[in-house]
Amino acid sequence: MDHQNLALSPTLTRPHRAAGTDEREDHVAEGTDDRALPATEELTLARRALDAGELAHAADHVAAALARAPTLPEVHETLARLAATSGDGGLGLFPLQHHTFVGAVVARAHLLAAAGRPAEGLDLLVAATAHAPGADWAAVPWVTSPELAERLGPEEAARVLMQVCAAVADPVPPPNRAALSPYLTLARNAITVHPEHPLLLGTASALARRLGEVPLAVRWASRGVRAAPSKMGEVWLGYALRSAGRTREALAALRRAVGHDPDDLAVYADIAGTLADHGRLAEALDWIERALARNPSFDCAVHTAHRLRFQRDGSVDHLVALADFIRDHPDDSHEHGDLAECCRGRPWLGQVTPPASPTASVDGQAAESASGRPTPPPPSAEAARRLRELAHPAWPHPPAAYDAAVGLATLDLADLLGLLAHPPEPPQNALGRVLSGQDPALWLRCVQVWTCLGLLHHRTDEPWAESTRRRVLVELAQQPEAVAEAALFALVTAAWVDPSVRSDVAALVTGRLVAVTDATRQPTPPNATSVAHLALATPGLDPEAVALARKLAGVTASQRRGALRALLRRLLPPWRSRPHGSEPGKSAGR
Repeated sequence: MDHQNLALSPTLTRPHRAAGTDEREDHVAEGTDDRALPATEELTLARRALDAGELAHAADHVAAALARAPTLPEVHETLARLAATSGDGGLGLFPLQHHTFVGAVVARAHLLAAAGRPAEGLDLLVAATAHAPGADWAAVPWVTSPELAERLGPEEAARVLMQVCAAVADPVPPPNRAALSPYLTLARNAITVHPEHPLLLGTASALARRLGEVPLAVRWASRGVRAAPSKMGEVWLGYALRSAGRTREALAALRRAVGHDPDDLAVYADIAGTLADHGRLAEALDWIERALARNPSFDCAVHTAHRLRFQRDGSVDHLVALADFIRDHPDDSHEHGDLAECCRGRPWLGQVTPPASPTASVDGQAAESASGRPTPPPPSAEAARRLRELAHPAWPHPPAAYDAAVGLATLDLADLLGLLAHPPEPPQNALGRVLSGQDPALWLRCVQVWTCLGLLHHRTDEPWAESTRRRVLVELAQQPEAVAEAALFALVTAAWVDPSVRSDVAALVTGRLVAVTDATRQPTPPNATSVAHLALATPGLDPEAVALARKLAGVTASQRRGALRALLRRLLPPWRSRPHGSEPGKSAGR
């Protein structure tokens, strides 16, 4: 079976409970529900159900116990007893359905192995691993036994290892590596039995590299290439060498891979990414242009090309072109992170800029002006709730921020303007506590930004030029500071997601940029640097305006922006920059 198509659910509904039982009806695995029973209690209930002949009821409890404690010997003993009582070895008690509880999947995996079908059992364990990589699903004797490697054969073992590689991160975070070590033991055992099998050696190398066993990955990949030189063998070797810091040898291996198959353009992108990461941008661009010459629409090459061109000259138009490509090609071969990587940490592309003054406050008159009536009343409780769920000082890239703000789409204009005039309190979570405790003005900035993004979704059936959303945002953008920059960012975001409005937005932003840099105004307005960064994020800006914005953005260093970066490091996981092909072509075994 294809484990990639198996939908696992952490929730177990118990239709078999007898009336009068005092357990709750739903059980959520892995501690996601405070009501979840400990594994020992689930086992007690399972044994009680077994003694009463209620096999389906017992199976529910065994599955729940497995989800809570997948290696507990008593759980496996009870599963074996259940299998012996059932007429089909217990398999009928754990059927695979459209949404199957993860504990039931793992139980079925163990029963398949006991029935002499270990390959099918491994498929299910790998599916559970993909669902929850930190759980010890495979830490059981039948997986780590040398006999399993003999029964599987080298091709079957390699297929399982490829599935594991496809299911986990590259590299696997250190806290999750111990749970995956049984698969590495399986690889060792299989290589002991089949020491010169190139496919097995290559896939084992890919897994070892993901688990941080880099010297072992190099050894296995090298043996695989010696046994049978091939494109994939050289790719596996190149990745292992790159992880070992042996860049020159890694590039040589990847070039040999191109020699084996000049049409695999993913390898070109891998080479380009590796070169760029080591400061050889001109060579990297040459490789990616070679790939595009072969296929101008190959997704890996397109993503890498725009990322490298942005690294070369800093023009946001490369990122906008990449966003256009992503929008026009929703069925790419796999997920890419190039756009988010380029935007991360950059003012307005991936995060807010701090307010010009730490004491900046919301300008209620701005909302009044945009609404054309007295200051709006406070927003509804529902509007405040939705805003609290969305507001954050960072986002992957402008189109992602636009998509996230759809949660405000059904709010009426009065609610949206009410959020600007009467910002809700920060949420009672880690983000809210940090912002309220360290930088309350930044929370107000978040409220302004996300409310204005919500305005982009207001009455989207109206043509842009005469639309309410454009009119309100343009009026807000004319106000002094406060929400003006948030409104400008929303307009810039509109230009990212809709090419038809780009010339209009570019003209509006240029006008605002010229206004804050008017030579007759002294001193320069405190928000001028932030407006300059907004201009640099605007698609299709005139070259003269770009030059002006770059000059203004580089005039002074912003200590406030440095403080924001430090704050965001506390709130966000570190970005893992990687060459494009850490999973070359993103095929399962690379």
